[in-house]
Amino acid sequence: MRVDIRAWWSRRSLRLRLTVAAALVIAFGLAGAAVLLVLWLHATLINELDQTALQDAQVVAATLQAEPRDAVLHHTFHGEAAVQVVDAKGAVQASSANLRSRPRLFDFPPSGSGIPHARTVQDLTVGDDSAWRAVAVPAGTRHDPMTVYVAMSTEDVDQSLAKLTFGLATTVPSTVALLTGVVWLLTGRALRPVDSLRTQTAEITASDLGRRLDVPPAEDALGRLAKTLNDLLARLEATTRRQRGFVADAAHELRGPLSTLHTRLEVAVSHPDTADWRSLAPALLAETERLSRLVDDLVQLARLDARPRLRKRPVDLDEIVFTEVGEARQRTSLVIDQHAVSAARVHGDRDALARVVRNLLDNALRHAATRIDIHLYVLDGIANLVVADDGPGIPAADRQRVFERFTRLDQARARDTGGSGLGLAIVRDIVTGHHGSAHIETNQPGARIVVRIPVGDR
Repeated sequence: MRVDIRAWWSRRSLRLRLTVAAALVIAFGLAGAAVLLVLWLHATLINELDQTALQDAQVVAATLQAEPRDAVLHHTFHGEAAVQVVDAKGAVQASSANLRSRPRLFDFPPSGSGIPHARTVQDLTVGDDSAWRAVAVPAGTRHDPMTVYVAMSTEDVDQSLAKLTFGLATTVPSTVALLTGVVWLLTGRALRPVDSLRTQTAEITASDLGRRLDVPPAEDALGRLAKTLNDLLARLEATTRRQRGFVADAAHELRGPLSTLHTRLEVAVSHPDTADWRSLAPALLAETERLSRLVDDLVQLARLDARPRLRKRPVDLDEIVFTEVGEARQRTSLVIDQHAVSAARVHGDRDALARVVRNLLDNALRHAATRIDIHLYVLDGIANLVVADDGPGIPAADRQRVFERFTRLDQARARDTGGSGLGLAIVRDIVTGHHGSAHIETNQPGARIVVRIPVGDR
């Protein structure tokens, strides 16, 4: 049966995967270290063996003229080395006891550099079948040159390395198993806070977003993760609370015109003989228009909350102002002065910016006494749009609150003026989407709503 290793590995727990990865790293690390140790020790012991053979060969070469040749080898070596002294013709002149009566066993010339290089000899039939390390040193005189060969057995080196290799072969697996167990325990302890965070997160539901995760005391990655998750929960809670409030406010706002329509129609249907449909129709039409505006505002806010991509392109803001002013003049007898509107080209969404100008004009139309003044100019790369009315004005304490949804002031923003309390909220959201700002100033009398939008492409 074929096993998909990737699928199997992906299904394993994080603790198991970390432990397996650590075990592999430890195993390869210890195995590599053991191999390097064996190679280093082998090279060190062989080098020491070569140095011993070289020293023995130099001793034989130095004393070869002072004593008889056989006597030198007899007193110096006792079987731990194999020595032969060969003359220029290749005849064996002297040998150690273990090579007595043996023909010439070494045929490589001595090194002429003064630093002889050891060679490995495999076919030296002395004692066991282990390899030998041999060196050649020149000796004798110019008229009677000779070569001293000294070979040292590698049996002791091989036995030592074999014992070491066996010890490492039995120690490394047990060490890997021990360290793997330690890693298993440590990863379990390290991941316990993660599992606690996961359990707490799983217990949080949409109706219980006020709960927060326990932040570990250590200022590490887990602590930062817990703080980030708590910040996320706080944002989700705020968004959910805002959505619920929006739904409740929308339901409350829709109930008013629907109740009015229902009551008037119910009375007219209950008393058809006395119902004056000609006087009733304009009132019903006004309520439907109010309801239509409210639904339109709700749809616009829902789209803004969904954060759609604004279709930004170069737009002449002054043309939008002239167009919206022309439509507003058809709905009112108030004076709308647009002489202070100058050219202003911004990078934005034309439909959204038209909605901003329309909402500002509608707000001014509901509260102006006699006139509305519109200014548009560019200063320091910022397009400034100002819509001023001569109405009751807005108190300084409420100038930020009026940009919140479903906000009406007691006197200046009463429901009977036809406002839904959403117009300025829509203005603020659209302007913010264009990296701009909106605020209110005193007009003496009345209010000045100032919208600032960057001119450049952002």
